[in-house]
Amino acid sequence: MIPLNRRASLPRAGMEYFDARRKPHNVGKIIAALVLTTVCIFVLKQSPGFGGNSVFSRHEPGVTHVLVTGGAGYIGSHAALRLLKDNYRVTIVDNLSRGNMGAVKVLQGLFPQPGRLQFIFADLGDQKSVNKIFAENAFDAVMHFAAVAYVGESTLEPLRYYHNITSNTLLILEAMASHGVKTLIYSSTCATYGEPEKMPITEATPQFPINPYGKAKKMAEDIILDFSKSKGADMAVMILRYFNVIGSDPEGRLGEAPRPELREHGRISGACFDAALGVIPGLKVKGTDYPTADGTCIRDYIDVTDLVDAHVKALNKAEPRKVGIYNVGTGRGRSVNEFVDACKKATGVNIKIEYLSRRPGDYAEVYSDPTKINKELNWTAQYTDLKESLSVAWRWQKSHPHGYGPN
Repeated sequence: MIPLNRRASLPRAGMEYFDARRKPHNVGKIIAALVLTTVCIFVLKQSPGFGGNSVFSRHEPGVTHVLVTGGAGYIGSHAALRLLKDNYRVTIVDNLSRGNMGAVKVLQGLFPQPGRLQFIFADLGDQKSVNKIFAENAFDAVMHFAAVAYVGESTLEPLRYYHNITSNTLLILEAMASHGVKTLIYSSTCATYGEPEKMPITEATPQFPINPYGKAKKMAEDIILDFSKSKGADMAVMILRYFNVIGSDPEGRLGEAPRPELREHGRISGACFDAALGVIPGLKVKGTDYPTADGTCIRDYIDVTDLVDAHVKALNKAEPRKVGIYNVGTGRGRSVNEFVDACKKATGVNIKIEYLSRRPGDYAEVYSDPTKINKELNWTAQYTDLKESLSVAWRWQKSHPHGYGPN
């Protein structure tokens, strides 16, 4: 169990109205209930975690307390797992609109010791909630993952993406400024580059995003960079622009479990596994007329274990008044057809493929040049075998056909 679970708070006491003239025998019950309530409150006040006495509310020498926004999601939960394994103190904030409480429960089971992990159910779009969280907790750093993150969905609901990504990042920055939290590791995306003329993509490649998801992320990046340059900010900022994430925890503790209604917009790996499990009749490949060798999109697939390793190395290298911007990828592009072949081998299922027209907002070819992160953070992707990463993820999917279950 986590030492302080804001979601599992005390239930509200039910209210009943008594007529003392008609039911005098209830007076004794009322007095007893009041006495019991008073005792309970007293006991709670003496316990760690009540009224700001929690270890999470104070800085401790040798302990780094990291706020992981979106920590119940796919990437965020894997990052929280790695941080906890490395003895960081972790607070997860998530509204569970895309995340899974089951992932948090797994982490709680793995790290039940007091002062290691707490979960707070909150919406980062609620300024009062965000300020309250920062006021009641002593954060040393923020890893900001929380975001809606589907290119196709962003073209259908652009305002939602600008609000969720750009506006919410602004609220996080304001809270950090108000409460003296100086270190930010920001989860960005290669979608900020749009469709560059040259490959591979370096950090100096011009950013011309072509969909609302990429545009919202670039706006958030610009806000972060402007704030970091302001007088007295003294921010240590790392912006990680990563490519297409696949895989899951090699020990099988966590995986990817998108909501059923979001599968249409989700990652190709999720669709591939759904087809292999028979959840959907087959895999839909959108776009076969791109200017690539086989006509399908080319992407740089990065294993989630490598990705969270990059985040931890970025956290360790973050320095006041400095900004680091890094591409996080393997440096090798694979076509969608290559991906499908690897998925068939990983699952052992001859998945039916249906070829469709292009998806709005997609681009033909994107892969990274990881030279900068290799040199400056000493980071190199280790899990680069596409079939192996998919095999690891497939094992989790087979053992969790319904994901983590209901929240």
